[in-house]
Amino acid sequence: MERRIIDFLCKAKMAAYAGKGSEVSASRPNSHDLHYEEGNLKYIDTYLGGEQFAGEEALWMDNVPFWSMNYTGRVIGEGFSGDFLKEALLLVPEEYPFRGPFAYENGEYRYQCHVNGDLEWFNGQEEILRNNEIIYECIFHGGRIK
Repeated sequence: MERRIIDFLCKAKMAAYAGKGSEVSASRPNSHDLHYEEGNLKYIDTYLGGEQFAGEEALWMDNVPFWSMNYTGRVIGEGFSGDFLKEALLLVPEEYPFRGPFAYENGEYRYQCHVNGDLEWFNGQEEILRNNEIIYECIFHGGRIK
């Protein structure tokens, strides 16, 4: 994908959930929705749940969808920190702008992310470990829409 789209996707991710952006009106009963727009590009992240969740991020150009990513995850251990997850997601790498970096640590927490593929077609998994015990997991997949 062109550099402009990757830059936009990274900015959108940092402004929305990871950046503690404001939610907009729910698109479905009890959904959490975050939007970001810049020129003719639009990003929408909508998810359901909290400790166990599922959602989708999508991109539009001139109101035509062209990329999406679905994700589902859950907290599986004690001491999960949503703030640590957001801290890691703020470090979204431009080379793989899906979730967070391949590895990030802060104190007793470690975030790790594994990705197969590229923006056209991909899947991956992220985990958070606390004191070397997995306490959170999330899988994701997506790609270009035609």
